[in-house]
Amino acid sequence: MRRKISAVLAVGAACATAAVTLGSPPSAVAIPPGPGVPPSGPCALRGITDDVAESADTPAGFARSSGVVRALTLFIDFPDAHAPISPSARFAEFFPAATDYFRTSSYGRLSYLPVPLFRWIRMSRPVAAYGIERGASFDPASDGGYHALAQEVVRAVDGTVDFHDYDVVNIIATPNAGPPATRTVLSVTFSGGDMGMKTPDGVPFRNVSFIWSRQIGASAFRVLNHENAHSFGLPDLYYNDARHAPAPAGHWDPMDEDWGPSNDFVGWHKWKLGWLSADQVHCAPPRGTPAEHTLTPISVPGGTKIVVIPTSPHTALVVEARTHGLLEPAVCRPGVLVYRVATDVPSGRGPLRVVDATPRSGGCYQKDKYVDSELTDATFRPGSTYTDRASGTSVTVLTERPDGTYRVRVTPARS
Repeated sequence: MRRKISAVLAVGAACATAAVTLGSPPSAVAIPPGPGVPPSGPCALRGITDDVAESADTPAGFARSSGVVRALTLFIDFPDAHAPISPSARFAEFFPAATDYFRTSSYGRLSYLPVPLFRWIRMSRPVAAYGIERGASFDPASDGGYHALAQEVVRAVDGTVDFHDYDVVNIIATPNAGPPATRTVLSVTFSGGDMGMKTPDGVPFRNVSFIWSRQIGASAFRVLNHENAHSFGLPDLYYNDARHAPAPAGHWDPMDEDWGPSNDFVGWHKWKLGWLSADQVHCAPPRGTPAEHTLTPISVPGGTKIVVIPTSPHTALVVEARTHGLLEPAVCRPGVLVYRVATDVPSGRGPLRVVDATPRSGGCYQKDKYVDSELTDATFRPGSTYTDRASGTSVTVLTERPDGTYRVRVTPARS
């Protein structure tokens, strides 16, 4: 009988050197106490519950996003696209970089442990026979598409893998299968809800990311961070309905742009993912009095991270400080970022939109074609005020302190 891979054993082996058949996950980091619980209070806005969304609470069925997350990582190739590299080499394109990214962005509150099965799983049909294209579905009634791929993968590892032991699954295709990412981005995640398929272990097949081709840029591994964030409940911020419109969030969050230089998650996402404690979030409910707040930049652990200002039952303005940091090399105008969150707007329809402090300026970071330059100078600097005319909300940046924090005055919505 083949021995099944246990995530418990994998974690126990975290400090060991690389294994021959199974890759050892990187060492776990200590998880600071406190965070890891869903947002609560009057600023934890409710909204869409049957899909990824900006709703503060993430429904059941999605993967945990703090503490230890175990990621089964499998590798597939095809009869007409034999892998030109070893699975360990393909794995190294993403790890340990993706793990380090999550550790840094979460302030050590997410320990992401990839557990790779180091062998290529050969699919039975050529790539084109599966009909994989952008937007391809997971249809249990079809003998093609992602359902067919998933069935073959699951059958191939049955008896070796115990799916009970994993929170997410990464299926990484050989890079020569399908078009290059510069032409068509195929990577996709099926998360949260019932996909109509279970593994032989009886585990619902969900929170699975299919990673295709190769991204471009110095931190191209972040396609995996982006896709896994869907399993954690985050939506796409870019428009996926073919509309011709400016980028909603640009390079301020990898759920919009995950190409080019690194970028960190916005504070609202960090709160939703359980990476912020309650005292790091200030709430300014409607009809409240104006108040001052000191914001510590997102790139620095500790301190107040966001001020949330509800403007309706499903919308809010969020205020945070952004500056150059380890995950923020492209920040060329440090300051205070203001953005609108809509918890009733679907993924890919602009559920989070950055307010541009310098509209039509062309931006201040123009040396990377994979960065939407217009929004790179969207931050507000000391002495500037933003007022939302519809709600009466206003945000004034008072000072930038020598320690890098920003003092802001917030006037809540009128009603």
